[in-house]
Amino acid sequence: MSKELSTEEKIREAAKHVFIAKGFDGCTSREIAKAAGMNVALVNYYFCSKKQLFKLIFETAMEDFMLSTVEVFRKDLSLESKMRIFIEREFEFLTMHPDIPRFILSELSRGDKCEFDHAGILDKIASTGVFEELLEAQEKGIIRKIDLTNLMLMIMSNCHYPFMAKPLMKYLNSLSEEEYQERLTLQKQYVTEMLIGYLFIPKTNS
Repeated sequence: MSKELSTEEKIREAAKHVFIAKGFDGCTSREIAKAAGMNVALVNYYFCSKKQLFKLIFETAMEDFMLSTVEVFRKDLSLESKMRIFIEREFEFLTMHPDIPRFILSELSRGDKCEFDHAGILDKIASTGVFEELLEAQEKGIIRKIDLTNLMLMIMSNCHYPFMAKPLMKYLNSLSEEEYQERLTLQKQYVTEMLIGYLFIPKTNS
């Protein structure tokens, strides 16, 4: 039997769905209250303002999105194994939460209006050791030297675009949802081998 959500949890869940669907500027506290089955006064009692509630939802989405994948770098595995798991988790997250990346990018485009704990999230990512391990691997000649920003762009573009392009690709190729999911499974394999093949320098027999 599932545990009944508290009032605060119900508000957060409702706000998450409304914000992801409409963005901060596209919704009101009244809409969030209606989605939660409550009145605005009760929502404001638990969360002082729509802005405060949005900050909480956005930071949670950012952490879920970023940390769900990079946590693998805490494990005692080879870098290649970590990268393979990283890409696997990226595809898994996007399959389960296809709207979250779009929501994050859309809200970040608002610039300074989108207030969140940027430094705190970066610190949590850095604490996994991902940046140090990648830089050390470059110095040791395990992977090719590449700016970490470019590496992030390479991984994200190859993992995210197949999900962003789904409506277009389904239309152009007359694919059902099931058929497109099959293509995504293949795409994950192709992307993994392509990125691993590019990044890792083949060992030579001396």
